[in-house]
Amino acid sequence: MTVHPSLQTYADAWTHSVTAISELVTPLAEGEWNWATPCPGWSVRDLVSHVIGLDCEMLGDPRPIHTLPRDLYHVQNEIQRYMEMQVDVRRHHTAPEMTSELEYTIIRRSRQLRNEARDPQTMVRGPLGTEETLEAATRKRAFDVWVHEQDLRVTLDKPGNLDSPGALVARDEVLTHLPKVVAKRAAAPASSAVVFDVHGPVEFLRTVRIDADGHGTIDGAPSLGPAATISTDWETFFKLACGRVRLGSVGDRIKAEGDQELAQAILERFTITP
Repeated sequence: MTVHPSLQTYADAWTHSVTAISELVTPLAEGEWNWATPCPGWSVRDLVSHVIGLDCEMLGDPRPIHTLPRDLYHVQNEIQRYMEMQVDVRRHHTAPEMTSELEYTIIRRSRQLRNEARDPQTMVRGPLGTEETLEAATRKRAFDVWVHEQDLRVTLDKPGNLDSPGALVARDEVLTHLPKVVAKRAAAPASSAVVFDVHGPVEFLRTVRIDADGHGTIDGAPSLGPAATISTDWETFFKLACGRVRLGSVGDRIKAEGDQELAQAILERFTITP
């Protein structure tokens, strides 16, 4: 147990997902590390490098001093450039080098989480020099690692863990963004409500309510007269939210009732990841 139980859920989820990643990639042949993943421009090696790199930053390791090539088509903004540094510096590492560094990073990070004595509200350094609470940073790592575990499972055709501890963290993380998606991005009308009904390995029903001033909130109570109801399965829901699928390719898995224009506007603006 960590000193602060509020971090334990995220530590457990991270541990479960990163262990799964290690188990997925350890048996891979050298050539399989070059297979493309759902992340644009990233191979299996690149994705694992990203996981290693960000956990090394959580450990306080200095960022690599490295110049990125100019021909990386998938690097189009500062956030992507920041993330790419930890990836590109490992692009020529062999399979044994990758698995060894991953295992060593897991050991170090597990020890850090186990011995964490800081208050969850302690401000820590986030990407691009931003500051966020330790609790937020730990939650985001659990979310990120679970999503990348799923990326690897798609690449390697080894589905699983759609209802794991990381999946529940991912659910909660996506739900925190829904009020902004509905109220601001999709400009849902004031004093309206939109219901999300998700089934599958992770099931939930949530209502985003827009007040008279256009601000959105979310709760678990059903709405008697929602402007729109969006129903889909858990895998489609999180993949759309994480930008892993295009709306046009999963339209047959989504059912929208009520205001079709509003539902379409929400779904078109559903991606929450950079």
